[in-house]
Amino acid sequence: MTKGSKGLDLGLYRDSMARLLDIYQGISDTANHVSSRRCPYKNVHDRCTASFGCRNQKQDRPGELPLCIGSDKLDYRKAWEG
Repeated sequence: MTKGSKGLDLGLYRDSMARLLDIYQGISDTANHVSSRRCPYKNVHDRCTASFGCRNQKQDRPGELPLCIGSDKLDYRKAWEG
C-alpha cells in the first residue's frame, strides 16, 4: 500500500479514477453512437430545441417547442462537421 503525502492510498485512488474513467467513457461512447442517428437538437419529447429554423420542425402547439418530424434513420453528423 503506497501512501501519498496526505495519507491517501494511491492504489485505491488510481483504481477509483480508472472506474470513473470507464463510466464516463461508456457515457461518451453512447452519446457518440446516438448522435450518428438522432438530431442533437431533438429532446426526449421529440421537440426541437434548435434556435433556428429547420425543415423538420412542425409547430403543432402554439407557445411550445416545435415537434421534430425528422427521421432518426439519418446520419446527422455531416450537418455540423466541417
